[in-house]
Amino acid sequence: MTVQLNWRDDAACRDADPELFFPVGTAGPALRQIRDARRICRGCPAQAPCLAWALDHGITDGVWGGTTEDQRRAIRSLAQAMPNGQEDDDARLARPPATRDAHQRAASSS
Repeated sequence: MTVQLNWRDDAACRDADPELFFPVGTAGPALRQIRDARRICRGCPAQAPCLAWALDHGITDGVWGGTTEDQRRAIRSLAQAMPNGQEDDDARLARPPATRDAHQRAASSS
């Protein structure tokens, strides 16, 4: 469990207003919030593990790893459409090496 939380130490959003990452709605002022949140994510060293964490835990609300709720829903739909067995391999290989290593360490310590 410690490995899953380590990425948060390096997250660019750790000092930002959390409400920025949880806009209400998808139009008007919410679009500006989403844009601003994604701008923070874009330069974040923890972007990939943050997105992986949100996908692994089924997080549906907010901006995580630079993705919106709709983008993560599309990613999950693509993953579900893959043949059995291929999803895990493809998801593992698509992650950056640091994220794959963290997931391997977490799996081996369980």
